[in-house]
Amino acid sequence: MPLVPELSSSRPALKRVGHKGADRLAPGNTPASFEAARGAGVDVIEFDVLRLRDGRIVLAHDLDDAARREPLSLDEGLDHLAGEAYAGLDLDVDLKVPGYEREVVEGLRARGLVERSLVSSMFTQTIDLIGELAPDLRRGWSVPRVRRDYTLRRWAIPAFFGARVLRARLPAQAAAMLAARRCETVISHWMLVSPALLRAVHAAGGELWVWTVDDRPRVEELAALGVDAIITNDPRLFERAGPTIAGAA
Repeated sequence: MPLVPELSSSRPALKRVGHKGADRLAPGNTPASFEAARGAGVDVIEFDVLRLRDGRIVLAHDLDDAARREPLSLDEGLDHLAGEAYAGLDLDVDLKVPGYEREVVEGLRARGLVERSLVSSMFTQTIDLIGELAPDLRRGWSVPRVRRDYTLRRWAIPAFFGARVLRARLPAQAAAMLAARRCETVISHWMLVSPALLRAVHAAGGELWVWTVDDRPRVEELAALGVDAIITNDPRLFERAGPTIAGAA
């Protein structure tokens, strides 16, 4: 049994999640990217929330991302995603650093978005605080905690060996987080996913989501393994991966 109520009632066995909307199709965390994700048939739109040095809370992955454009404010982003066009979609609200949990919870609640939202973070203190502020809001623990994409070529070798250690430890850590009801979902980088992790998460009553998967063979492999959601920059991959995934909804 899930630890808290499921996201929106009629979801497919595999949730198709658009990363920053659909970052490969349009600049991420923007209305254009959200619309591209909706058009590609996602079930969940993931977006990033960050507080800037001037105090503004915006939709951006990091400070460099925010500096490259004029990002939506949190209120603007939530107003947009609360619109009728997105009524059938769930949301994954990714808090990049601690410090503005209350504003996010209040923003979601004011727009009636709590029931179809999950708040995720790499920081356990943020996850715990969300649980205190909104016990009815689903939480996702994102692992590992990183500042850069460590699968890029120059980081690939150390990342590979580091991932082997983390991969072995993660099933027990995930089970403990779920058993303590500190989260309902584990959101793992694909390098750390294993059958043992999936078994541990499901046995503890949680869901396993996987980030960020941008090639079709890996989408197919993870879907066959039985993960609950796949996060991608290019939601068109679900269509290309075959009728089982594309027809899930």
